[in-house]
This record gives sequence, structure tokens and C-alpha cells, in this order.
Amino acid sequence: MLSDCPARKRCPMSESIRPTKTTHAIVLGAGSGKRAGLGRPKQFESVLGNPMIRYSVEAFLSHPNIDRLWVVIAKGQEQLLSDALEGLHPFDYVEGGTTRQQSVFNGLKAIRDSGGTHSVLIHDAARPFLTHQVIDRLLDSLSDNPSAIPVIPTIDTTIKVNDGLMQDVVDRSALWRVQTPQAFRFEKLFSAHESWAAEKEATDDAQIMRGSGHDVAIVEGDERLKKFTTAQDFHGASKTMNQVRTGMGFDVHQLSSGEELWIGGVKIDHEKGLAGHSDADVLLHALTDALLGTIGAGDIGDHFPPDNPQWRGTPSRKFVEYAASLIKQKGGIINNVDMTIICEAPKIKPYRKEICENISIMLDLLPDRVSVKATTTEGLGFTGRREGIAAQAIATISME
Repeated sequence: MLSDCPARKRCPMSESIRPTKTTHAIVLGAGSGKRAGLGRPKQFESVLGNPMIRYSVEAFLSHPNIDRLWVVIAKGQEQLLSDALEGLHPFDYVEGGTTRQQSVFNGLKAIRDSGGTHSVLIHDAARPFLTHQVIDRLLDSLSDNPSAIPVIPTIDTTIKVNDGLMQDVVDRSALWRVQTPQAFRFEKLFSAHESWAAEKEATDDAQIMRGSGHDVAIVEGDERLKKFTTAQDFHGASKTMNQVRTGMGFDVHQLSSGEELWIGGVKIDHEKGLAGHSDADVLLHALTDALLGTIGAGDIGDHFPPDNPQWRGTPSRKFVEYAASLIKQKGGIINNVDMTIICEAPKIKPYRKEICENISIMLDLLPDRVSVKATTTEGLGFTGRREGIAAQAIATISME
């Protein structure tokens, strides 16, 4: 837990010797988020099912050319950070200052005290949808320049306003919108911060670099790097930035005499049934795994262990409904499910409509969003020998 860490804590990372030309990244998450008018600092608010700060941290941790990550937070936000970044490592955190410039400088001083680095990227946690492509473009530019920033063009007509009235139209061909992360040679940025007048406000680090006489190169930015500032930005994210996820499931059960045969919540008359701890509904088990997969929630055995007598004989629709409830809790909406039953017998076609209706009710989906198919293996393998039945399922959801 981060609450067990001192003021600058590694959570966790080995103390191995670093190569000379390393690149560190700093994620700034020390703001109060007052303009957003939310119940807590905006960097810890949920965007498409995850705390906003988590996206930036994941982007840097998964990039092969980022050697070390630092997160700057305000005093007292340790537990919020711990909860938001649960399961992610390694990273260090640093206590920020009262202004953005002070928070960045605190992060830079922590890097200096740890031995320094060749390059550093500074990123606002309020821009969650960072791609590796933007990082790559910045690092490529940094090989020839002391600093680089991502920009996107100003595409709307831009005007001057005075006393609530339109004035002149501004030539937008020379106007660009600046984003983060911004990339710098570490020593040059550190010196620029040291010489920056405390009373001067800086909204980003490129201003500070230019204030020390350094050139700032530009690279192509990304429209997805939208900055979240107001409550409306969060409320509108589900409409403009839906995240589509897909999960897959597969299950097999042995055919056995003396057992009931349940497929898709329908009891089918057959000489043999499927053996299993619950009702052994192979199709619903595959569907449950597919649903859990869309939100990275493990598999059916993690939630309903087969050695737990509590689940003996349990109708498998409960597993499906449970997985669907987890998706809803995460802010997800199930779009559609597609399943295939693999067996020689019984014939599934007479039961397919009822199976589809069952599943559409379980998931509260329209019938045209539930697909059930059946096939054989042409006599090959265990299903061909009629020793068991297999099922595959795919689920697609949108995260709001």
C-alpha cells in the first residue's frame, strides 16, 4: 500500500544500475480539480470504467523506451493513488507543490536525487488517452532537439472578442494547440526550472524551456489527448470516447450417463447429460468467461471455484448474470454475444430459438444481439466420438 511509503517511495522497483541514456516520465496528478466540480480530485475520477490517472500510467509502463516512471500527487492523496493504480508497478511517487511548475520541479529534483536521467517526459494526468505513437514521435524528435511537444492544428475559425463582441478573425494557419506529454533533455529542463522566476506563471514546461533560450520542436499530436477540465468533459466521455472491448470464452464438459443435459439454460432430452459441479451448462460457462474477459476479471473458476460445495448443482444462468453485473458496475454496456456449440448430438437447431431467448433475457439484450450456432467436428476428436460437448463464446461491450 502507498500509505506505508515515505514521501518519495518506489512502489516497487529494483535498484539496478541504469544505462546512461535513460528516459524517465513524470505524470502530474497533484491538482485539486476544483474546476471540474466533482467529489474528489479529477485525476482519480472514473473515465470509461477506470480512474483517469491509470490510463497515463499504463501507457508509460507499457512503453519499452520508458525506463522509470514518477507520479506527482498532492499531500494526503497516497491512498487515492494506491487504489487508482492497484496492480500496476513499478513507479515512484513524489509530493507536489502549490503550482504546476512547483510540482514538476519536485519531480525533477527527485529524479536528480536518484541519479538523474538523459531525457524526461512530462505529462498531465488530465489527458488520459496517451498512445505509444505520440511517445515515439517525441523521443525521435528529442534525438535532434533539446525539447519537443505534441501539437494539433486549430481547425475552427478563430476570432478576437472585446466586450462580448466579435472583432477580427485571426489567421489560424500559424496557431496550434499544445498537448502533453512534452519531452526534454533532463539537464536543460532542470536548469530552466532553476532559473524560472517563482512569481511567473507557466502553464507548461515548453514555456519554461523557451524562457531559457532553448528551441522547442513540434511533433504531430493526437486528438484523443483531450484534456479533462470540467464535469461536462467526464459526462460527455461516454458519448465521444466509448471504448469497445471483446472477450472470448471456451469450455468443455464430458457426456455422462445419468446426468441432465442443460445447454443455454434449456433442458434437452438426451441419452446422456454433461458432468460438472454446477448444472454443467457448457454454453453458459463459455459465455460467462467471455463476459468476464471483457473487463479483465479472470474466469469462472476464480469467482465460482469448482471445489466449493456452495455451487454444486447451481443453475449456470446465475454465473452469466453475475458476470453481466460486474460489467455494469464497471460502467460497461454489453453490445452483443456470439456463441458456437460443438457436438455430434443432440441436434441443437430445434432448441436454438429458446436458447437465444433465454440468453437475451439474462443479458437484457435484444434478440438480434444474441447469436447461437452449432457445428460438428466431422467425427474427429472427443466431440466427434461423442465423448463430450464444447462451446465457444465471444462478447463485445462498450465502456462508458
